[in-house]
Amino acid sequence: MENKRLLSIDTFRGLDMLFIMGLSGLILSICALFPDGENGWLATQMHHAAWNGLRIMDMIFPVFLFIAGLSFPFSYAKQVSQGKSSWEIHRKVFFRCLILIALGCVYNGFFNLEFPQRYASVLGRIGLAWMFAALLFIHCKTRTRIIVAAALLVGYWLLLAFVHAPDLPAGADPLSQDGCLNGYIDRILLPGRLYNGNFDPEGILSTVPAVVTAMLGMFTGEFIRLPEEKESGNRKTLWMLGAAAVLLAAGLLWSLVFPVNKKLWTSTFVLVVGAISLAVYALIYYIVEVRGHVKWTFPFRVVGMNSITIYLLQCIVPLRSVSNFFLGGAAGYLPEGWGAVLLSAGYLVVSWLVLYFLYVKKTFLKV
Repeated sequence: MENKRLLSIDTFRGLDMLFIMGLSGLILSICALFPDGENGWLATQMHHAAWNGLRIMDMIFPVFLFIAGLSFPFSYAKQVSQGKSSWEIHRKVFFRCLILIALGCVYNGFFNLEFPQRYASVLGRIGLAWMFAALLFIHCKTRTRIIVAAALLVGYWLLLAFVHAPDLPAGADPLSQDGCLNGYIDRILLPGRLYNGNFDPEGILSTVPAVVTAMLGMFTGEFIRLPEEKESGNRKTLWMLGAAAVLLAAGLLWSLVFPVNKKLWTSTFVLVVGAISLAVYALIYYIVEVRGHVKWTFPFRVVGMNSITIYLLQCIVPLRSVSNFFLGGAAGYLPEGWGAVLLSAGYLVVSWLVLYFLYVKKTFLKV
């Protein structure tokens, strides 16, 4: 498995990105057909939690970061086997980080030339968190990295719990948007515009625990790379599910004093989402790599192998207009709810067909 590309990783990435490229909108349209509408459980899962709490849409971003980490041990081993020097490997790590930060600015609307601009971004956080995790992977042994990961999570908790923002309003919760230390540091140090005015969910301080999200993926990839004679695929699956259960229990217990919160990227958020990521990947790994059932993965792999492409393409190319052009007439003859379902499904299909065209042409945006 030294240089083998695991189909399970591309499948998992594609499944995650489906929510970004239209699956969440399709689910919302379908939910609207039922009496509960957008108030039903499944519909609310397609929106982010207002502050504390966890919904499916809160997991899309950290799962992608987990997968970015998951891929790195394979990439690193391949570069080493190709005889790449330490400088070449480090240069690639730094360059990937810078490119993702730049693409994040493009996604934020850099070319609108409206100032002040927002410089923090989803892609920027992925680049920074992945870079620091990759450097730790390259330079530290597994045991050291486990200690570092634990120290980062505990240290972040203690920092937010006991070091309050100097401008904390009287009586305000230090873990609230208006009173958290994260927002204060962003207002002081983060240039440009903040996403929420006084706070940015992809700000400076919360990037620290995000590094651990990438590290959890790298621990997983490192474990998967163990030779079959040391750990069989069946045993690897069981170990991953067991580790996921431990992470989930730790995260839920810790959440009694440190809430699960995506915008703050709390330590409990790292553990709970890390547990879910690990459990889902373990199941996909078992089905695909251990049992060899691969045909069903194709639609997901088409997405997973061009994930950055579709993320950026949706903010640049009016794909929804393409769907409306071909299906808008038919949707007009349907009841309003069913018309919305048709257009949502059309948008998802159009997005997938664009990626399928790139897949056939073997064109992939690799960063």
